[in-house]
Amino acid sequence: MRVLFYGTPAFALPTLEALLAAHHVVGVVTQPDRPAGRGQRITVPPVKERARAAGVPVLQPPRLRDPGWPERLTELGAEIAVVVAFGQILPKAVLDVPARGSINIHASLLPRYRGAAPIAWAIIRGERETGITTFQMDPGMDTGDMLLREATPIGPGETAEELAARLAPLGAAVILRTLADLDALTPTPQDHTQATLAPRLKKEDGWLRLHEPAKALVDRVRGCNPWPGAVLTAATNRLLIWRAVGVPHPTTAAPGTLVTTGPGATAVATGEGLLLPVEVQPENRKAMSWEDFLRGARLGPGDRLTEIAS
Repeated sequence: MRVLFYGTPAFALPTLEALLAAHHVVGVVTQPDRPAGRGQRITVPPVKERARAAGVPVLQPPRLRDPGWPERLTELGAEIAVVVAFGQILPKAVLDVPARGSINIHASLLPRYRGAAPIAWAIIRGERETGITTFQMDPGMDTGDMLLREATPIGPGETAEELAARLAPLGAAVILRTLADLDALTPTPQDHTQATLAPRLKKEDGWLRLHEPAKALVDRVRGCNPWPGAVLTAATNRLLIWRAVGVPHPTTAAPGTLVTTGPGATAVATGEGLLLPVEVQPENRKAMSWEDFLRGARLGPGDRLTEIAS
């Protein structure tokens, strides 16, 4: 099948690889090169690098809503488009370019977690299951009729980064099945009353609110790894919490207070239970163990960590 592929980050690479092996990819559409990192160096999207290596034409429209793009895409002669983690909403004129329409690979069990960050929000909200959904795209935000769904459990300590690494190849496998069975599949409308949203993460989404239960805080830590990171304040400096576990230890200490849970073990009081950081990163320093941080910062039972001020 002649496929037009839309994708940008590394998450999209397993799907691109699968399509290159099984179909004729006539073109790749990805986001423009942009500055990234502390040095703001111009960075090439991973999908662009792979497409160029495969000799596939690459297009990088700043905005697909701009005039002329449907005509340029039509010239590629695609039968169908496959979209995964592209980063722009496709207007109807673009969706309708391929004769068989456009199919999206979404990293949730739709209609739950529509939007740009379904993996992170599923973890933050404490879900135990997620998956991949392929669907026929329409102009809405992940609202089209579903084709295939495949579920997978979320591990109790799994971070957003780790879950994404599992879902990316699963998405590739599901789209290959979707394309192979396309003529036999019956599109299923979504139940819009069951929809939930997963908007793009902001830095503030990583701010830990210590009056919340320890379990909710652990889920936020997991969901915000690798970005934006879960944050507290220690002695006026920001402290990123990369990994943490909950400890069902009774305490009357105020949220944020460091509490001894056993010989050499110190956790953080919350609204319910204790938060035990495992891996942390002080401001302008490398990641380290919680124990090493406490020793270096000279913090112990009775001292307090605080929330980021709004």
